[in-house]
Amino acid sequence: MRLFTTLHNYKKNYLAKDLIAGVVMAAVSIPIAMGYAEVSGLPAVYGLYGSVLPILLFACFSTSPQFIFGVDAAPAAIVGASVSSLGIAFGSAEAIDYISMIALCTGLWLLLFYVLKAGKMVDFISTPVMGGFVSGIAVTIILMQIPKVLGASSGTGELPELLHHLWKTMHHVNGMSVVLGCASLLIIVISRKIAPKFPMVVVVMVAGVLLTKYASLGQYGVRMLADVKNGLPSFHLPDLGGVNMTQAVGRGLIVAVVVMAETLLSENNFAFQNGYKIKDNREILACAVGNFGAAVVGCCPVNGSISRTSMNDQYGGKTQLVSITASLTMVCVLLFGTGFIGYLPVPVLTAIVISALMKVVEFDLAVRLFRVSRIEFYIYMAAFFGVLMLGTIYGVIIGIILSFVEVILRETDPPRCFLGIIPGRDGFYDRAKNRFAYPIDHVVMYQFSESLFFANVKIFVDDIEQSITDDTKVVIVDAGAVTNIDITAADRLEQLADSLQGRGIAFYMTEHHEGINAKLRKLGKGQMIQKGYVRRTITAALHDAGIREPYPVTSMPEQKRQFIMNIPAEAENTLEEFAWAFGEDTVNEIERRVHIVLEHIHQMPDLEQLAEQGIEELMETWHTLGAIDEDEFLRRMELHMDELPEHMTEEHNRRVVLELIEKRRRHIARQLQQDNPEILEKLKASRVKLEKRLEKQQPEAAKRLRRLEEKLHHK
Repeated sequence: MRLFTTLHNYKKNYLAKDLIAGVVMAAVSIPIAMGYAEVSGLPAVYGLYGSVLPILLFACFSTSPQFIFGVDAAPAAIVGASVSSLGIAFGSAEAIDYISMIALCTGLWLLLFYVLKAGKMVDFISTPVMGGFVSGIAVTIILMQIPKVLGASSGTGELPELLHHLWKTMHHVNGMSVVLGCASLLIIVISRKIAPKFPMVVVVMVAGVLLTKYASLGQYGVRMLADVKNGLPSFHLPDLGGVNMTQAVGRGLIVAVVVMAETLLSENNFAFQNGYKIKDNREILACAVGNFGAAVVGCCPVNGSISRTSMNDQYGGKTQLVSITASLTMVCVLLFGTGFIGYLPVPVLTAIVISALMKVVEFDLAVRLFRVSRIEFYIYMAAFFGVLMLGTIYGVIIGIILSFVEVILRETDPPRCFLGIIPGRDGFYDRAKNRFAYPIDHVVMYQFSESLFFANVKIFVDDIEQSITDDTKVVIVDAGAVTNIDITAADRLEQLADSLQGRGIAFYMTEHHEGINAKLRKLGKGQMIQKGYVRRTITAALHDAGIREPYPVTSMPEQKRQFIMNIPAEAENTLEEFAWAFGEDTVNEIERRVHIVLEHIHQMPDLEQLAEQGIEELMETWHTLGAIDEDEFLRRMELHMDELPEHMTEEHNRRVVLELIEKRRRHIARQLQQDNPEILEKLKASRVKLEKRLEKQQPEAAKRLRRLEEKLHHK
């Protein structure tokens, strides 16, 4: 396994931008990581600890050249909510043990996801669910942080508890804290719009430190962060005896799913925007290793950061050298620069955290969903309020359940319509959406735009049954959008076709991919093809039912009927249809049908009966396929002349059989010349290719047939 893959073939012109972006990432991460560490229940300095080893390990394994890893909102909120629910004091040794154990469990779950190649799980978390979930977490943290701007401690719990704590805080507001917090937030928000690339959060942090040192903010009751001694973090091993393992493993699973989903979704989004590819499963491993790093330094679980990656993109970072630089810069801060931490006002740090969270809240997504998809909007709101009211775990569960409900509702009520023709146009159109589309006389054309399975086949059958009238003679299903069919639907489909056939109504399923035919054969429904229920195109089905252009439409006003143009015959009369119907078994199926006809000939007492009945009368199932298919079938029959019964093996009788076959082939050519001259040209070309193909497939039989034809021709 190659490490630091984004540094391979490194270009010198990347170096300056990567180093600058790395220093900026470290500077920006100082206040944000410290703030999120406090949100999770840790002392603020642990956010800096989590910005060294975890980031370095992620850079080592990641295939994304620009994604930034570190202490982030969603994992911090989940962990903080868990610590609060267990009644563990924030910043205590017990909290540090419990949180580092959650980080370890998160890494183990992610490692399991990597082994199972579970990156596809992300596909089952819809955008509304993830958007509502992340937005709910962000709003929850903001509500937790607002009391700190007012001069009190942060809130805990869900929305009712947070609002209650906020109400109590309003009775003891520190004016200077409010001014500092609001001013800092306003400056950051305005600068983000005016100069998005400028690291204003760093400037605000430095300004807060200077104000504390030279304006003595402490005398106004403004709270400061606790002093931190210089030095790197020591390796931390949690006290297993003092940790609730059930809670740690459970919360670790939730955090792991969130880390995997949010990181992979975000990484793929940046990869798409910037024109490179990542390896999803390798990214899961990188997240796992990063969380192992967080566990050993006592930090909360770490995650991919959308906001810091966006800033990295703005500053032109090209490789994971940015993360390496950020990690080494943070080492220098921990060794030589922690003295400033004790001067950082809590309201300023809180404003920085809130400003970062404001970018995470996706209310714009909610507005867009409200306009285009009310169901997805309700799913978003359910996940959002589920997190706010019930907590992160129940919010995810509610959102995922509603996602599956949406899928079920969508699958069981698929788009469908009835088709007709429009005067002067080729093709077939939705009659409900086109007021000039008219049904063909005695024909029901039904389009079903979803896979057929047990939950929606009743709708399929009911729609068709209810559309049938006393004069209906043909039912054609446009199944072009049907990509799969299960055994329940296949059974009902055959029952419907047989029922209609028994009532004198021809049934055809058309336009679908050849894979559906393969599926029907696997499900034991290959007889549907044999019975002629399956055609490649709607036009082929109409032709087979004896309905040709111009199609009869008595419901059309007389003044419009004169404008109907003949719809050109489609190229359904090619060997493609037989290959489409039988796939890899095409040649075997042709040969099987040849032997069926030969068996019929064996059962005839004399040649006169064959001459009277005609070859075409023996081909009851063949006529449902194309003309070129039938032509190949007849030619293959000629290859099997030596298999004729004994009373027909004399040269005279063979000549009669060959003449009957050739008569049928000439009839096909004449019919095409009359109806579809463009298909006749394809027939001629097909015959040339057929002879070459037959020489390869059955060389000995082809030689015998040529000798026989030459002999009979000379006679």
